[in-house]
Parts: sequence; C-alpha cells; structure tokens
Amino acid sequence: MDLGARLRFVRTDRNLSQRELAKRTGVTNSTISLIESGDMNPSVGTLKRVLDGIPVTLGEFFSIAPEGGDKIFYRADELLTFEQGGVVFRQVGAPSFGRTLQILRENYVSGADTGAAVYAHEGEEGGFILHGRVEITVGDRQEILGPGDAYHFDSRQPHRFRCLSSEGCEIISACTPPTF
Repeated sequence: MDLGARLRFVRTDRNLSQRELAKRTGVTNSTISLIESGDMNPSVGTLKRVLDGIPVTLGEFFSIAPEGGDKIFYRADELLTFEQGGVVFRQVGAPSFGRTLQILRENYVSGADTGAAVYAHEGEEGGFILHGRVEITVGDRQEILGPGDAYHFDSRQPHRFRCLSSEGCEIISACTPPTF
C-alpha cells in the first residue's frame, strides 16, 4: 500500500475528514490532500505531525499490511519502498502489528537529508555505512561517518542524517520499535 493510500485508509478508519486532520495538526488541508493523492512525498517531520493528529505512531502507521504476515524471505522487488526528499528507504518485510524490529536499506542522493529539523521517537537506532559519507546529528553531537563506520543511539534524542558524498550514500539500519 503506498503512503498516500495508507494515510487515507488510516484517516478514514478513524472517521476523520481531511479538514479535521488539518485543524488538529496545523498541516494544511491541501497538503494532506496532495499526500493522499500521491502528488507529494512529505518529510518525515511533516508525516509525523499528520500522524500525531490521528493519533497513530509512525510504527503503527507502517504496520498496516496485507494478509499473510508470516513471510520469512524477501526478494529485492518485494521490499516496501518509501521515498522522501532524495532518500529511498527499503524495508525488509511487510510491516505488521506486533513486530519489534525494523530493518532498512537507505539510499541518499548527494545532499539529501532526513529533513531540515531534527526529529525524535521512542526506541533505538543503529546501522552501518556501506557507501559514501553521512553526517549524523544526535542531540548536540555530530559526526561524519564513512564506509564501515557504524552508529547506535537512543532515538528519543533528536537526530538527523545528511549525505555529504557527491556519489550519494547507502546505509543499512535497524530500529526498534519500527518507526515507519
């Protein structure tokens, strides 16, 4: 299910109109409409604000999955893909209620980041840089990591990722609980 269809499903399942959701979140009605129609990919921060108005966590939002959640092995073309601002996230496995771990392959184009504002959520995050250089900000700490380097932090601390490589960068990450 794509992001817009997923948002529409969750919103209507909670008996909310686009206007009501806009009032609750401060995100304009037209922005919510553009997201639901697939004409706009929101930043993670904007998506979180919209979901807070429902209310539903990012993890719950991406936990909506088709039947058959007992799948173990996944081919590359079966990975759930979400694009946002020059970052492509590929998730191992279909999201499912009750899962406690999320594994992602993240590809950033040169200069792409997770949004101008830092964000925070429950849980922990960790990962390995496979290719390129990425600047990671966690709280008041900032580090530039390259191939083979790794990170692990309490994701309740505000954080942000930004690709510094002209050729882009690739990260394999894990998050618990799932955030999207």
